[in-house]
Amino acid sequence: MASLTRKAIMESFIRLLDERPLNKISVKDIVEDCGINRNTFYYYFTDIPTLVEEIVRDEADRIVLTAEGISSLEECVDAAMRLSREHRRAIWHIYNSANRSIYERYLLAICGHVVKAFIDNVAGDRAISDEDRSIIIQGYKCELFGLITDWLSHGMPEDMEARFLRLCELRRGMTEELIERAAGERD
Repeated sequence: MASLTRKAIMESFIRLLDERPLNKISVKDIVEDCGINRNTFYYYFTDIPTLVEEIVRDEADRIVLTAEGISSLEECVDAAMRLSREHRRAIWHIYNSANRSIYERYLLAICGHVVKAFIDNVAGDRAISDEDRSIIIQGYKCELFGLITDWLSHGMPEDMEARFLRLCELRRGMTEELIERAAGERD
C-alpha cells in the first residue's frame, strides 16, 4: 500500500507538471489531485524538489537498466532522450525551473551510462587502456549531454531528433576507428 501511495503522488505531480510550470504547483495542488492529506505527502517527500529528484532518479534508473545492449550512436541518442521524450512537457517545466540542475545531473549520468555501454559493445574484447576508454567515453558523454541540453534550451523542436540522427549517420564508423587507434590496430 505504501508504495502505491508514493507512486500515486508521483503520478499526480507528473500529471500537474504536464499542465503547468513547476513554480505554479503547490503541495496543496498535489494532495488535492491525488486525494490524500498533506501529512501523507510529507511522509513520503520532504518537499517538491525532493519529489522532483525522486521522479527523475527513478526514471533515470529505469532507462539505465534498459541500456545495456546499445551498439550504435543512434541507440545512445534514443536512450538518452527517452526521459525527455516520454515526459516532454513535464521535463520542459523542470528544465525551465530552479530545479534544472536536478534534471541535468541525472541526464549526465544517463548519457555516461549509455555511452559506456555503447563503447564497451564496440570495443568488445579489444585491449585498450583504461585511460583511452575513459577519454572516449567522456568525449561522447559530453557531446550527447550538450546536444540534448541544446535541444531543451531551444524548446525541444521536433526536427532536432532528425538532426541528431543525421549527425550519427555522418559519424558512422568514427567510433570504430577511435577504438582501433586506441587498441593500436591503426596508425
